Amino acid sequence: MTEQHTTPGRTAEQSGAAPGRLYGVGLGPGDPNLMTLRAVEVIAAADVIAYHSARHGRSIARSIAERHIRPDHIEERLVYPVTTESTDHPDGYRGALNDFYTEAAARLAAHLDAGRTVAVLAEGDPLFYGSYQHMHQRLADRYETEVIPGVTSVSAAAARLGKPLCEADEVLTILPGTLPTEELTARLAATDAAVVMKLGRTFPSVHQALTDSGRLPEADYVERATMPGERTAPLSEVDPASVPYFSVAVVPSRIATPPPAPAAGSVVVVGTGPAGPLWLTPESRGALASATDLVGYTTYLDRVPVRPGQARHASDNKVESERAELALDLARRGRRVAVVSGGDPGIFAMATAVLEVAAQDPYRSVPVRVLPGVTAANAAAARAGAPLGHDYAVISLSDRLKPWEVIADRLRAAATADLAMALYNPGSRTRTWQVAKARALLLEHRSPDTPVVMARDVGGPTESVRVVPLAALAPEEVDMRTILLIGSSQTESVRRSPEDERETVWTPRRYPEK
Repeated sequence: MTEQHTTPGRTAEQSGAAPGRLYGVGLGPGDPNLMTLRAVEVIAAADVIAYHSARHGRSIARSIAERHIRPDHIEERLVYPVTTESTDHPDGYRGALNDFYTEAAARLAAHLDAGRTVAVLAEGDPLFYGSYQHMHQRLADRYETEVIPGVTSVSAAAARLGKPLCEADEVLTILPGTLPTEELTARLAATDAAVVMKLGRTFPSVHQALTDSGRLPEADYVERATMPGERTAPLSEVDPASVPYFSVAVVPSRIATPPPAPAAGSVVVVGTGPAGPLWLTPESRGALASATDLVGYTTYLDRVPVRPGQARHASDNKVESERAELALDLARRGRRVAVVSGGDPGIFAMATAVLEVAAQDPYRSVPVRVLPGVTAANAAAARAGAPLGHDYAVISLSDRLKPWEVIADRLRAAATADLAMALYNPGSRTRTWQVAKARALLLEHRSPDTPVVMARDVGGPTESVRVVPLAALAPEEVDMRTILLIGSSQTESVRRSPEDERETVWTPRRYPEK
């Protein structure tokens, strides 16, 4: 190996030569035969070959490109001061690395100033979790630069497994294993396919995240893809003590590689929030993706993307019990069923219907889970400010399942207790009188100027949020897609600036003493 060169002599400006050109050269995942023709050409034409290494001096990047490095090449070995050990640098590990990258970039800049062409070798792709990118950030704005892409370990791992990563509209998520376990769990639950990089000492955390997200049965392990010592196995069978840094976890395409069939059927009731996918939790997104069957009201099912091989059972809005029975019957036949519910499934929605049927003898052994969602009251309150910031009551004005007298008694009780209120199902084409009755009843206990938030289709394409005084609440402007938030005696409504389209509403958390 040629010795390091850190004093290349006169600069290009002193000698009249043009500055050299910088190359970030992707070498692929390890097998020298997977280097691109362009990578080989650049190495051959370079004056300086630079590569990173730990203090032991061995460089995987150099070993991949070794057959193309000549004795007359100037080699710059960029040795990390720390890898995983502690450091006494005043700014810690990050500070030590930043100083190293700055010093390494200065060494390469000296060569470039002298007119030399510099090729920085990088395993995989230079701009994908690669050390080269730190040189690029410090030098690319000063010197003519070209990045030579390389085959990443992600593609190499999929190729060695022989399993597609993603198909059709599937989403592939690439994650570093260094993320906190809970963050890994959430992202694994929400995505279709995933690759987790940087295993080694993070393997126990990654294993736990795969387990908690329900993705462990789908996950494969690939170690040193295309390199000597390559190993593949189901991730669940891998000994954590045997895992090196150069390994990845792969959760492949669910379409091309369907996950193992469930050992037993189950039902999960999923809250989709008030509108589209922005309101879905990662856990709910994962449950919808992994279900073999979706059951729900047509409007809510339409919010869920169509997936090949996934059965969809749509029905009308007024057959909750029949829908629940269908879901439980499917689960008894070994299916993994997701019952799709709008908002939060436990608030005037499908969770109660499913649990009522599940309590009957034929279905007592079927596992049932309920996943929460953003409910309409919270969505509307957030749009308006914080009108539900203190104690509040949630009441449905629909008299389809309970008599109006019960609704009126509950409105009086909440009004007498000076609670803010969220009024669900206030009106429809066939129910137009309840809002007027509720307004009259509330005016017996509340000031006419009590703020009322009228929120319609929150999160949807026709969203409308208005703030009106209680006395001005117009029943004809309310329909089934509207929710009403009624303030308490303490609720404030303020237009914070002349540019604001409407008032900001909040209910203070502190209540005055009597």
